[in-house]
Amino acid sequence: MPGLYLLAILVSTAGMALIDRRFRLAFWVARGRTLATVAIGVAFFLAWDAAGIISGVFVKGDSPLYTGIVLAPELPVEEVFFLAFLCYLALVCAAAGMRVLGRRDAPEARASETEGSARG
Repeated sequence: MPGLYLLAILVSTAGMALIDRRFRLAFWVARGRTLATVAIGVAFFLAWDAAGIISGVFVKGDSPLYTGIVLAPELPVEEVFFLAFLCYLALVCAAAGMRVLGRRDAPEARASETEGSARG
């Protein structure tokens, strides 16, 4: 079924956006920075893909799940959407990780602040 892979990427991105919205991790906190970070990541990975395509390491492969739209030789349109999803996923996971680590460190920091203010 043509387009199924792209549909899966878009549904996954929508799910990630819902998680992001629920916990206010990336896009829903700083839209501009999130879009810029994803765009820079996509540009980097497209350059990486181009180097791989030119050197003959990366090939598109044939799958009935692709739409058939090719942006460049060996570069299906799905690759751009996948790279955007990958960068967004990494950003959301990093923000979630920093939040979890911040909460874990928070009681220790509060305890040392309390001790410091009690002495002073």
